Formats: sequence, C-alpha cells, structure tokens
Amino acid sequence: MKTDLVPLKEERQELNEMEEKDQCVELSNFVTGKKNIKTAKTSSRKRVQKTKSNTCPQCERSFIHKQSLKAHMRIHTGEKPFTCPQCEKSFNHKGNLMNHMKIHTGEKPFACQQCGKTFRQKWNFIKHMRIHTGEKPFTCDQCGKSFAHKDTLNSHMKNHSGENSYVCQQCGKSLSYKISFKTHMRVHTGEKPYACSQCGKSFGYKQSLESHMRIHTGEKPYACQQCGKSFSRKGDLKLHTVVHTGEKPFTCDQCGKSFGRKVNLNQHVKMHFWKDLVLEF
Repeated sequence: MKTDLVPLKEERQELNEMEEKDQCVELSNFVTGKKNIKTAKTSSRKRVQKTKSNTCPQCERSFIHKQSLKAHMRIHTGEKPFTCPQCEKSFNHKGNLMNHMKIHTGEKPFACQQCGKTFRQKWNFIKHMRIHTGEKPFTCDQCGKSFAHKDTLNSHMKNHSGENSYVCQQCGKSLSYKISFKTHMRVHTGEKPYACSQCGKSFGYKQSLESHMRIHTGEKPYACQQCGKSFSRKGDLKLHTVVHTGEKPFTCDQCGKSFGRKVNLNQHVKMHFWKDLVLEF
C-alpha cells in the first residue's frame, strides 16, 4: 500500500504542473512576444478532444499517443533509463535529465528583464514573472482567495476541508503537510539551518535567506507601478505604496492620530509615554 502512494503523489504533482502550465500560456507568449495565442489554445483543446485509445492499466489514465503512455508507465514501474554522465543520477524522462544537466554546466538561459534574475528552466522563469505582474491565476472556490501557484492553492484548500493532520503540541497550530509542520517547529526550537555564504548569518527559513541574499547581490525584484522605485522585499514595496495612496492604517489608541507606517506610530506612542511621565512629576 505504501509503494502505491509514491506514484500517486508524482501523478498529482504532474497534473498540477500541467494545469499551471496551461494557465501560463498567455504570460509565456507575452514574455516571448509570440502572437496567435487563441489559435494555439484552440488547437490544444482539439488535440485533447481526440479519442484517447491508450489507457494505463494501473490508474486508467488515458493518452492520445502510445509514446506518452509508455513514458507515463515509468511512474508506476520506477524505471529511470536516462542517466546523468556527471553524477549518475537517473531520470524517467529525457527532458528531466536535460534540465538536470544545467546544474553541472551552470547554464541559466532564461533571464528576467525586470530584475536580471536568471533561471535554468523556462517554467521557473514564467512562475517568477508573477512576482512582477502580480498574477494569481488559481482561485479558491470556497472563499475567493487567489494564489500564484497551484500547490499553494491545494495547501489552502485543506483549511476548508479540515485535512490539517499535523498538530503542533507546543501551540496547537494545525498544518496540512509534514514538511510545513517541520518548518513550523523551528519557531519553537530556534533552529536556523540556512546560512548565508557571504556573511555567515543564519535563518530558519529558506525564503528569509533568499531575501537576505539580496543585500549582497543588490537584487530588487519588487517595483512600484506608480513611480518605478524598486525594493528587495515585498513588504518594503507595500510600505512604500502608502506614499501614493495616502493610506494610514496605523492609528494611535490614545489620541486617534493615524500613520502610514507602524514605526512612525511606535515613535508617536513613545511621545505620549514621556509626556505622561513628565506630568506625573
């Protein structure tokens, strides 16, 4: 029973990626400058509508071409006929081997024109572009919340279905996946496994390290749509937009005065503290 779970997991991941790639057709064509998007999508639908005569005996999934079924069967058999000549790691698809080889060659042919970040795979480049475009094509049908990636939506959906099976004994928080639970536990243990190669500073989360690394690289992927000013962190961009919107979400509960940034509110509250202290004397 346990061995059956691995193919199903890989199958689900494959389906998620296929769905995401379909959602990204328009962005991909926008980035590369290609036209006739509607024609390409219509042609793709017609191919899907053809009779699928090649069916997997294990999971009953059907394919248009026999070669596609043959490649799919490797998920169930575990066959990995494509081996890397550098490290001997094996893969079930030739495309996966070709992508892996870029690790050894250092090749990163896909460059973001907005921030200069480069990628080995076109798919990762397309996903990265959502940082700049703000595109969130995956929407929860329960609450309407949107996400940039399919797997993030899947994780979110478990909040509605009650499938959060990992419960923290320290604080009672429930999580959907074991890896999420393991990551969460670092809040309590203080573990910081991600160290900066430049200055040695350590972090509990990979995303925190990636954000920190921008201090050294100078990368600023988050650009203001109003004035073009760029920032290394999304939170800094959010704070900056207040300059344009005039929004002041932080309000003093003592006098009602509002501020655009929390740090300004904190400074203001200190003034009340010292003023009250002087009055006492």
